Amino acid sequence: MTEIDSYTTAGDAPIVIAIDGPAGSGKSSVAKQAARRLGFGYLDTGAAYRALAWHILARGADTSDSSDVLDASGDFDFAISTDPGDYWVRVGDVDVTEAIREPRVTDAVSGVARVPAIRQAVNGLFRQIIANAPRGIVVEGRDITTVVAPDAPVRLLLTAAPEVRAARRSAELTGHDVASVAAALTRRDASDSAVVDFLTAAPGVDVVDSTDLDFEQTVDAVLAVVDTKVGVRDGR
Repeated sequence: MTEIDSYTTAGDAPIVIAIDGPAGSGKSSVAKQAARRLGFGYLDTGAAYRALAWHILARGADTSDSSDVLDASGDFDFAISTDPGDYWVRVGDVDVTEAIREPRVTDAVSGVARVPAIRQAVNGLFRQIIANAPRGIVVEGRDITTVVAPDAPVRLLLTAAPEVRAARRSAELTGHDVASVAAALTRRDASDSAVVDFLTAAPGVDVVDSTDLDFEQTVDAVLAVVDTKVGVRDGR
């Protein structure tokens, strides 16, 4: 299992902003925009699990079988950009940036993410990317505040009411009604929460509830916490 970080430069320890949250909470879009405004790198940790799920499906293997998952990880040539202005994900020579968002991959990713040995290996890759960020990096996922970067100076839980998360996610998808999206989000959260608790803020983690906020207001709320914690302001 390998990775390429397109935003790496050796130097002083970067400022790490760790963001966790449930499916449909807007973690990816909010984290990416916050990174742009701060001039930081951006790491979508869920993309690694999605890319591995895509890789296993491409091989015709079973993502719910831990043995198949472990076998496939041996030749998983994974690369990800941490430049929020030029984001991409690759497996070998294949650009899978869009493919890993397909419903079949979404349905398969929980089976991959629950394998302990996979989580351990992938978390090691994340820590390597974080350590090599030139100035700072916004990292989002499920267990960033508690496992990947528990010592990050800024740790956030981004959440919203279930019905709001479902409405936002359904608006992004074609041909999916709110009820079906809500059911899918509930299933995924239930499956993933069996591995890690990303629905409750751990001690020291700030909560940003975007239920009554629009996108830019949510980004502003995240950046306000960043400024309070580490004195780094929006560079706009």
